[in-house]
Amino acid sequence: MKAEHYVDGAFVSAGTVFPVIDPVTGAGSGSAPEATREVVDAAVRAGRAALKGAWGSAADGERAAALRAVADGIDARFDEFVDAEVRDTGKPRELAATVDVPRAAGNFRAYADLLYGRGERAFTTAVPGWSGGSGQALNYTVRRPLGVVAVISPWNLPLLLLTWKVAPALAAGNAVVAKPSEETPSTATLLASVINDAGLPAGAFNLVHGHGAGAAGEFLTGHPGVDAIAFTGESATGAAIMRNAADHVTPLSFELGGKNPALVFADADLEAAVEGTARSSFTHSGQICLCTERVYVERPVFDEFVSRLGDRARALKDYGPMISAAHRDKVLSYYRLAREEGATVVAGGGAPVFGDARDGGFHVEPTVLTGLPPTARTVREEIFGPVCHVAPFDTEDEALRLANDSPYGLAATVWTRDLSRAHRVAPRVETGIVWVNCWNLRDLRTPFGGVKASGIGREGGEYSLDFFSEPVNVCIQI
Repeated sequence: MKAEHYVDGAFVSAGTVFPVIDPVTGAGSGSAPEATREVVDAAVRAGRAALKGAWGSAADGERAAALRAVADGIDARFDEFVDAEVRDTGKPRELAATVDVPRAAGNFRAYADLLYGRGERAFTTAVPGWSGGSGQALNYTVRRPLGVVAVISPWNLPLLLLTWKVAPALAAGNAVVAKPSEETPSTATLLASVINDAGLPAGAFNLVHGHGAGAAGEFLTGHPGVDAIAFTGESATGAAIMRNAADHVTPLSFELGGKNPALVFADADLEAAVEGTARSSFTHSGQICLCTERVYVERPVFDEFVSRLGDRARALKDYGPMISAAHRDKVLSYYRLAREEGATVVAGGGAPVFGDARDGGFHVEPTVLTGLPPTARTVREEIFGPVCHVAPFDTEDEALRLANDSPYGLAATVWTRDLSRAHRVAPRVETGIVWVNCWNLRDLRTPFGGVKASGIGREGGEYSLDFFSEPVNVCIQI
């Protein structure tokens, strides 16, 4: 597929073309243009013009209708989106068809619905000693859009996470300039086509392709015409964006990396805990920010848990590749590092051989490790691959200490049949999300985000609308 920019209501191919690689086979699957500073500037200016024109004057009902039209357009081209998502990411088709694409359409419908029934508080205030009027004042709040919002989305869930930000940004009345990962430009280009067909005013949504540092990403996040930045990706990239945006004091919403823990207590349903941990460690080959990389198991069931999880890892057949050769090499370097640090490799630990075209791709084996201390780099650094390290604990306090001993704080899972323990432990885990006896069970109205190096702010439901709009207090003397 040939990706294109979408600027001011028109598709543009300006810029040096770079290849898009199918990670399953390592072969070329398409191309995308590298946005120049001039293309990015044109996109920002188009967004500014849209805010002064038809999009800026659109009422809630008009914006809601536009979002629903986009959702309908995604549904109408469902198979195209699934094909493009699979081609760019290499993820199993079932995952794209049951999660990524349905959620993308669902995001637009959810925020269309949220535009209705969202209220603000009002106060009538008595003012002692006030000489004018009745001595009272009416205070109420209205919300206005921030302006032109830069949305930068990652390669692991390219369509889902792009729409997770674009939908609420548009719902709140902003204009958007989106930059997807250079690894996965296809579904973003399809989304631009759907938005174009849905009839949104020119400039309300703009799309630029390209790389990050010294390229489109840096041009966009440092642009003086950008009023807010919403980013999902690595913590180091988030720090670079903060530096780039600092001169303009641009508001930021960050969902960053994670080194997520699971706590498995001896009273847990062990089969459910093993299956849940396998899912949370190996789904999309571990390339989801919410995936588990650190597993802590109460000692009486430690050996059995490790044995079962290793069997589960070895049994996996339908798993996708790493996104690129560079990322495959990074994950394999951690497998080597784990051995150097003294790990026991229970399952996996290398690259599979298929005997077909997949051998040209970027696959690594689902891997289970044990035997490393909490200070080991393999235990502390985010790998973002299909790997977890399993360690024993003896007490509840020790489990919490191990879980919280991390610079990250995105998500955690707790496995226990003891309801009192669940309520006691979950609030003490230093993460933004804690699942009990489940993983990645999401209600889109709830706050999503992390603490420490895992992010700034929250997304989801009204939390996203709060970020993408500015509250204005109006005070009227009565």
